Amino acid sequence: MLTAAACRYIELRRSLGFKLHRVDKHLAAFAQYAQDNGDTHIRTQTAVAWVRSVSERQRSRLDRMQEVRIFARFLQAEDPEHEVPPSHLFYQPRSRPAPYIYTPDEVRRLIEAARGLSSLRAHPIRGPLCATLIGLLASTGLRVSEALNLRLGDLLPGGVLRIRDSKFGKSRLVPLHPSVVEALDAYLHARLKMADIDDHVFLSADGRRKLPWASIWKSFQTCLLRAGIENRAHHPRMHDLRHTFATRVLEQCATNREDVGRNFVALHTYLGHGHIHSTYWYLEATPHLMGEMAAAAEALIARRSA
Repeated sequence: MLTAAACRYIELRRSLGFKLHRVDKHLAAFAQYAQDNGDTHIRTQTAVAWVRSVSERQRSRLDRMQEVRIFARFLQAEDPEHEVPPSHLFYQPRSRPAPYIYTPDEVRRLIEAARGLSSLRAHPIRGPLCATLIGLLASTGLRVSEALNLRLGDLLPGGVLRIRDSKFGKSRLVPLHPSVVEALDAYLHARLKMADIDDHVFLSADGRRKLPWASIWKSFQTCLLRAGIENRAHHPRMHDLRHTFATRVLEQCATNREDVGRNFVALHTYLGHGHIHSTYWYLEATPHLMGEMAAAAEALIARRSA
């Protein structure tokens, strides 16, 4: 009974766009464990015993318990005999690391460093490729995986990128600034030097597949060194270009509530966030933005008290 319910639950959520990698196997294993224990409904005691039996790591236990909790809520809506485990089980406070926010000058130096990368015999356009990729990430806030997955057919007329089936199974259109379109066109012209048999925009050295993450990671570390960018407290990452984009956008927001709301919704859509709280995080993660929020709140209270 629980095994069939788990299959039905996974199928429904995938039809809504959730990928649920590994979750399907976890819930199938839990359902089998519960049935072997003689349960026809989800029981908190059984869920705790199963989680403890399959993992010793606290974080892994928490994740698996959360998977069971969501599954249990789904079934309880149909049958109140199912128990939903308490949310505090295996809970462990976790803080998201503060991002490194690049200055405009640092972004410029990164791109210049990338342009200066020597072209290898196996990869004749290493410099233009890295410079274009870094510039694209900085000017659009794309995830690195989204940029690496781009295909030539995703470069749409009018300077628009089509991001297909990204995180959370979402697809979206990303309009580009004319300067970004011009840079992409120049890169595509240089890309003609490669005898490629693959249609990814950013190609591996042999032109047979998309650029591997390990390859661009090594080149990016070289660019950081050449650009003189180092911060031991928050080691700069390529993904931080996305954080930088979001932060700069929010810094330009007007302070009235209507404009802030519109900008948040637009940024949430543009970045392809699954939940709005992922966009709100940029406010609390950046001291400069928090300071502006505090000042705006004090000004609002002062006006109302006057």
